[in-house]
Amino acid sequence: MKYMMLIYWNHAEKPDFTPEELQKLRQGWLNFNKEAEAAGVLLDYNGLLDITDATTVRVRDGKTLITDGPFAETHEQLGGYYVLDCKDLDEAISWAAKIPAVIAGSIEIRPMYIAGQG
Repeated sequence: MKYMMLIYWNHAEKPDFTPEELQKLRQGWLNFNKEAEAAGVLLDYNGLLDITDATTVRVRDGKTLITDGPFAETHEQLGGYYVLDCKDLDEAISWAAKIPAVIAGSIEIRPMYIAGQG
């Protein structure tokens, strides 16, 4: 089953990493990507720019409304995602626990609906 791992960070509570800690975190991301790819579960991943670059579009009563920023006011913002092909939720949880962002944020696991597959 395909699972989307949604990576959330609370930018107000983001740790103030030293340069050494940032390097270690970057290496953690590279290691995770290599491990997931080698295991054959990695399908896709990407990060997102800051919410200050977001635009939200709504259509109400036939009128298009455009707002700068995210749709909802929240403490945590979506910062990126992975799409992994795991045998079950338990395997997805084990991979989510390895995503480096989990040390200061959270990973939401969502099974994916694949159009045309039932």
